Amino acid sequence: MALLDDVGELTGKRFRSMSFVGGGSLPPVDATGLPPGPRWPALAQTAALLRFRHRFHPYLHRKYGDVFTVRLVPKGRPLVFFTRPEHTKEIFAGDPDVFHAGKANSILGPIMGQHSLLLQDSLEHKRARKLLMPAFNGHALREYEALVTELARAEVATWRSGSDFRSLDRMNALTLEVILRVVFGVTDGARLAELRPRVNATVDISPAILLGWGYPRLQRFGPWKRTVDNQYALDRLMYAEIRERRLAPDLAERTDVLSRLMLAGADEGDTLDDTELRDQLVTLLLAGHETTATALSWALYEVGRSPELLARTQRAADEGDDAWLDAVLKEAMRLHPVIPMVVRTLMKPATIGGVDVPAGATVGPSIIVSHQRTEAFPDPEVFRPERFLGHNPPPNTWIPFGGGVRRCIGAGFAMMEGVAVLREVFREHGVEALGQDEPKVRNITSVPRNGARIRTTSR
Repeated sequence: MALLDDVGELTGKRFRSMSFVGGGSLPPVDATGLPPGPRWPALAQTAALLRFRHRFHPYLHRKYGDVFTVRLVPKGRPLVFFTRPEHTKEIFAGDPDVFHAGKANSILGPIMGQHSLLLQDSLEHKRARKLLMPAFNGHALREYEALVTELARAEVATWRSGSDFRSLDRMNALTLEVILRVVFGVTDGARLAELRPRVNATVDISPAILLGWGYPRLQRFGPWKRTVDNQYALDRLMYAEIRERRLAPDLAERTDVLSRLMLAGADEGDTLDDTELRDQLVTLLLAGHETTATALSWALYEVGRSPELLARTQRAADEGDDAWLDAVLKEAMRLHPVIPMVVRTLMKPATIGGVDVPAGATVGPSIIVSHQRTEAFPDPEVFRPERFLGHNPPPNTWIPFGGGVRRCIGAGFAMMEGVAVLREVFREHGVEALGQDEPKVRNITSVPRNGARIRTTSR
């Protein structure tokens, strides 16, 4: 059990030990014969990939074809993109002892920590996923849905007909409450008030901050220092909540995710310690807060651009037609990918789509390009929920949650939450989209540049 006096030491150790390679080692990369790509400096390519991804991915696809290579800091390590569904299938089905997702995601290491499900591989990942899975099975999701609906209903009740606002802001506020109440299980008003700004500051970081993790000296200055200071403060709050929860007399009766995780594995004598719990909670926060909020804001915006879509969606909300609401959310996630790519780092050489890729290179499908392929999604620029009604798109073409043994563990939770929120919004209100919007990069995610502005209308 982590003592609060030790929290600062734990946080400092995490920042010192985590790096782009997750604190581990990678073999040297023989880049001979890799698919073509830009010849810019690695720093320029990294900046383009982080900052201008929605233009950079399609540009590379047009210029170099279905497979292309970019080189990233540190040391110009290659990232080979594959964009065809058959390539994506090979990567998702790859041996998890060879196709390591943890090292490929390690840019998030200083925030998430070494025990994060997203940063672990092989047996460690298998163990962590086994312990987390019961908190996200169907039975658990049904128990969470009532509280999610209650929180969504309370949010929607504050909206007034004729009000103009950024739907992203309201969805972020709502999904944060869901994380704090349903996942963290926090109910104390004072603790909630302390956590909200710290959590928001953790999510609201720019690509420049992420680049800074490759240069530890930057952490002593400006926005990098503020990010580190915020992490120390957030960790103190989270470890305090974990310590108090362990002592709660009703722990076994509680249904929030944190309480479930504390009890997971107890029958086998293999439970998560405080540091593991902290790392998994931050992972769930970063993976499930702004991502869901962004998908919801795009869904509201797109429905608000068409009176016909609005009428159809309101009818679905009234009639309990969750299949339509599910399709609306999925189409929003297709047209406006929140995450740009899924990546794996090769621990041994592998052949993908006939391309020989050396050990140490990173590979992965571009979600941005995959979701725009006309073979799978005719008229890909058109918002059309019918694509997901009564059938699924071709395999390995809609991949917002990744795939294979690394498919997002919270996918079911995100879809349940999204449908519940849309149901409450459209039961009470109509929406009208205001102006044009486009994606803007914010940390590892992309959000509506103008916040997906809408005007509420009376029913």
